[in-house]
Amino acid sequence: MMNSFLLRLLSFLLLSSCIPTTASAAQIFITNYPSEANAKVFVTKYPSEANCIVYDTQYSSDNEPGVWFYTKYKSDARAVIYYTQYKSEADLIVYFTKYKSDARCRY
Repeated sequence: MMNSFLLRLLSFLLLSSCIPTTASAAQIFITNYPSEANAKVFVTKYPSEANCIVYDTQYSSDNEPGVWFYTKYKSDARAVIYYTQYKSEADLIVYFTKYKSDARCRY
């Protein structure tokens, strides 16, 4: 139980970009292999279910919580994620917003 909580907390911190370690959006790489992912992510249709409201940006310089920039190379990423189709196996539940001002993470 405690390990699950710690894993989720670590995933939130890593993926949300809430801790300004760099001056850029969270650099995310998508993998096809759950075993190499830092977190399994489930995308919900409902913002009320989400741990993070995510805005997908095309600019790596965006530096706001919940703003994700997808990298082409795993070596450039701050986090490697695997998208799962099952909510029950997810470490992080996200909702994608159309507006950057809505991006945030809840802990």
